Amino acid sequence: MTLFLKSNKRGVLMKGFCKVVLVFMFLVLFSVVSLAVELDRSETLVITGAAWGPPSTWNILIPNRQMGTGGLVYETLFSYNPLNNEYRPWLAESGEWVSDNEYVVNLRRGIKWTDGEAFDADDLVFTYELARDNAVYYSPVWNWLGSVEAEDNYTVRFTFDEPHYAEWDKELYQRYIIPEHIWTKVPADKLIPRTNANPVGTGPYLYYTAGQDRMVWERNDNWWGNEVFGTPKPKYIVDLVNVSNNITLGMLMKGEIDLSNNFIPGVEKIKGVAGLKTWYEKEPYMLSWNTANLYMNTTRKPMDDSAFRRALAFAMNKHTIVDKVYGGLVKAANPTGLFGQGWLAYLDQGVVDEYGFYFDPSKAVALLDKAGYVDSDGDGWRDQPNGDPIELEVMVPSGWTDWMEAVKVVSNNAAAVGVNIQAVFPDTSLYDNNRFTRNFDLMIGNQQTTLTSTPFDYWNGVANDGIYGERIANGNWGAYDNPELFALIDEFNMTNDETEKMKIAAEIEKTLLVEMPTIPLWHNGLWAQYTNANWTNWPSEDNPYGVPVTWDNAYQLGMIDVLIGLEPVK
Repeated sequence: MTLFLKSNKRGVLMKGFCKVVLVFMFLVLFSVVSLAVELDRSETLVITGAAWGPPSTWNILIPNRQMGTGGLVYETLFSYNPLNNEYRPWLAESGEWVSDNEYVVNLRRGIKWTDGEAFDADDLVFTYELARDNAVYYSPVWNWLGSVEAEDNYTVRFTFDEPHYAEWDKELYQRYIIPEHIWTKVPADKLIPRTNANPVGTGPYLYYTAGQDRMVWERNDNWWGNEVFGTPKPKYIVDLVNVSNNITLGMLMKGEIDLSNNFIPGVEKIKGVAGLKTWYEKEPYMLSWNTANLYMNTTRKPMDDSAFRRALAFAMNKHTIVDKVYGGLVKAANPTGLFGQGWLAYLDQGVVDEYGFYFDPSKAVALLDKAGYVDSDGDGWRDQPNGDPIELEVMVPSGWTDWMEAVKVVSNNAAAVGVNIQAVFPDTSLYDNNRFTRNFDLMIGNQQTTLTSTPFDYWNGVANDGIYGERIANGNWGAYDNPELFALIDEFNMTNDETEKMKIAAEIEKTLLVEMPTIPLWHNGLWAQYTNANWTNWPSEDNPYGVPVTWDNAYQLGMIDVLIGLEPVK
């Protein structure tokens, strides 16, 4: 009877839950229909996949602001095209290193903030000095930046105590410039709490309205870039809050959403029927966005042994994850973890050929045997060299269904060579706490750095010295401790000679492949599905003029170009 009552209660709860979902779906759909009445659909681009909660802040000084605030409203000195590894002057007209530790920026003339005030060198200087004098998320730049000075209204000189060339390369297209005449009036204790609704920027869009389920941007017809790059075609951009993959897919198929940056499982099977477009017509369908690694806690045995870690790498069948879990939507990871033009420019293929790993269970067995990991008690599982059993767990967050399936592959691959690794699925908060506190054996984790212009970002994520405190919050989740490697990565960051950088890169790649602190498994996709129901001329492999992604820090990677290149359906 007890079992029946529990089961029946769950059924009632599920029915109630389904009713809530259906009501929410109706409200979303009704809301979209109402929107179509208010806004001309031929001028309105509807997107989703970036926002996971109602719009609440447009404060560019915090990382979790409303998506689009950076890029649509606030702009950067340069943009970066990851498809061809090229920088393009944006708010800057030019920029160059004039000495080993001095970088000079020349700003474009004639740019205005959306309130009519002139944009000039004082705004650029203020943006950085605010981070010097207050604790904001980009304040660490002052650990190596010495001064920033305006030489005239359109020329700014940055002088570095210790030039970090690789980090500065990324800074140029990821630091949003803010108006001095507005933010200088904000008290220091209000800088972070400020919601900053109706933000004043230099960009192509303005705040129009916001609701619980959406953010609506309106085109800035006075944008300075109209004459330089072209005018964005959508007059309005409606960014819907994410609900579920199924709802998003249904709205895509009905033409109610134009672009989704959600991960939609099985899209490769229905894209032709539904009229959905993706970057590639065939596998892998999506561009790559970041690297999913198998992290091993090097403070625990046997993960503290590079021989064990490297043997495990040869046991992993990455293509099973790619084909069976993702249906070909992603790419198997390069053994170095690198991808994208900016990172692969420093790939030493000779190093990969000599030290890289690949799926070879027989080699994994041989390496394990050689290192003394054998079945010493006859129970079918390998033991440690001292005879202690190997009983490990690999964790991913509960509910992350693709990762849950991926770690089952990891567990099965390990079992095939006699290593006992069981998959576990803690809730997201426990997963996060465990990785921050080294309380795990193995785990899958996104490399925190997404598609950027320099491999320094990837290396500094998987191998850095921020591991000596009680908590880790910087990407080196396995607490891999190698001061010599850390020094090499720092040397790459502080070297501006390309020949020398190539040599350093080869050494870094060799060390990571031999030591194998993480096992790169696959490259997560830059999820993007779009339709021609309302807008055409989407970018693709055959028409690679932009990158269709609305995630934070991505508009300057080519989404603005997409807004300019789109054409409304007649």
